[in-house]
Amino acid sequence: MRTVFDTSDPATNPYDLLTSIVVPRPIAWITSVASDGTGNLAPHSFFNVACARPPIVSFASVGRKDTLRNVLATQHFVINLVSEELSHLANASSAPFEPDVDEASALGIDLEPSALVTVPRVAASPVSIECRLHSSIKLGNSHLVLGDILAITVADEALVDGHPSMEALRPMSRLGRDEWGRPPEVMHLTRPERP
Repeated sequence: MRTVFDTSDPATNPYDLLTSIVVPRPIAWITSVASDGTGNLAPHSFFNVACARPPIVSFASVGRKDTLRNVLATQHFVINLVSEELSHLANASSAPFEPDVDEASALGIDLEPSALVTVPRVAASPVSIECRLHSSIKLGNSHLVLGDILAITVADEALVDGHPSMEALRPMSRLGRDEWGRPPEVMHLTRPERP
């Protein structure tokens, strides 16, 4: 037996279902800057790689949030990885701060200059992805944002043989409701050769 949730039924909440089913979801902890210079730091869990070459990432803003407004206005943003040690700060930055409040400053989160964009990155994050707006698409109550990746910075201590190490990154993920996922247990499967 299965329970059928008809998404056209007003009693069905597709958002609640999808955020519990499409798991784990990586977290884009996005720094952006408003046109008046006010900083913004907010986690977005509708985030992924959209294209390998040219390198493009995507995130969705459910509703018109400060991040979206800033990215559309300034054309730049930085995605910071949420490591396990940063999870409580990332969660705290998801509170509904007023647009004129800089979350990083209010929460005591240190930022530092990025390599190629004027938007700062989270200093303690082991990885930052510096982006320029590629495009934005309105989809119902959400906006899909695509960003051209200009630079990826990785803390030296998180690199093993030139590649980011899961053990060093310890990335957190979002699950359903108020659930977060700790860094996953890693297993190795060699990709099969063409038959």
